[in-house]
Amino acid sequence: MTPSDLVVTRWGCRFHGRLFPCSIGKGGISTNKCEGDGATPTGIHNIVGMLYRPDRMAKPSDWAVPIGPRDLWSDDATHDDYNHMTQAPYAFSHERLARADPLYDLVFLTNWNWPYAVKGRGSAIFIHAWRKPRHPTEGCVAFRPDHLLWIAKRITHQTRLIVQP
Repeated sequence: MTPSDLVVTRWGCRFHGRLFPCSIGKGGISTNKCEGDGATPTGIHNIVGMLYRPDRMAKPSDWAVPIGPRDLWSDDATHDDYNHMTQAPYAFSHERLARADPLYDLVFLTNWNWPYAVKGRGSAIFIHAWRKPRHPTEGCVAFRPDHLLWIAKRITHQTRLIVQP
């Protein structure tokens, strides 16, 4: 582990010498992640992208990619686009990335079950803003919005998300 890794446990996250409160999945931390279990998967996950809402915030990093109303994430394990970004119209099960609430105004994508997704192993394991302090997610890691922005300005392509049991 290096100081530039995001090291997450059920008690918080260490990054660049600081400790941040964070939320994890309602299913806890799991060594056997599967679609719909609400768990955050253990292991070392690479950060493979950063998305942001340009209508709600300035570009947080030179490698952040803007998202808009047509951008979706497939969570349909029966479809070839499972655990990949896609666009509306899309007839299969998905999550809207440009949400009405601010949870996905800034999102870090991880390589959990990506790019070659195993059907049913879990999808959309992101890092994003929390709903409220310590409120559980569907399997993602979530932070207070100002902490998430602070982290966004410091992560690099080498930053890893390390989830420990």
